[in-house]
Amino acid sequence: MSRIAYYRVSTGGQSIEAQRSALSGPFDREFSDEGVSGATLAAARPGFGELLSYVRDGDTVCVYALDRLGRDALDVQTNVREMLEKGVTLDVVGLGPIGRGVGELIVAVLAQIADMERQRIKERCDAGRIAARQALAATGKTHRGKAGLGRPRAADPAEVRKWRQDNGASIRQTMDQFGISKNTVTRYCAAGRSS
Repeated sequence: MSRIAYYRVSTGGQSIEAQRSALSGPFDREFSDEGVSGATLAAARPGFGELLSYVRDGDTVCVYALDRLGRDALDVQTNVREMLEKGVTLDVVGLGPIGRGVGELIVAVLAQIADMERQRIKERCDAGRIAARQALAATGKTHRGKAGLGRPRAADPAEVRKWRQDNGASIRQTMDQFGISKNTVTRYCAAGRSS
């Protein structure tokens, strides 16, 4: 009987440490997927797939939230059912241990609510982008008063390319001169070569 933790974060810039500290260890094994989108089916994630292969009757799998276990309500329910059928107890922060029957019903309802909320967030974001594009086309500014969509440029790409070429500068020197990242310097200079 093992106590197992599973963590997932969507982007490389995020850390699993918040989830780790929210779960009460110690654990016999820990599995994680870092930088793996929640849009990916859980079984297709390397860490989660390894977890499913590892668990056995009597184990307890601890997770921070139900949405860590699947891409949508159906995926969450499928993965929970698979673990329960193997005799695994699922322990979710704020819910406690989940078993068959009533536990599965609670998971189904909560997973569906989370799925609906994700859809509502997507709809609000899509509506905001449409409003921004329409306002930008009509007035030259977005509905929030910005001059363009997305993040403002860190520096003028043509100016960065010209300065680097004129000074025979390295990427590091160009980064320091303009206060921009290595990826931004590389992207700006590559864009100049392709045009």
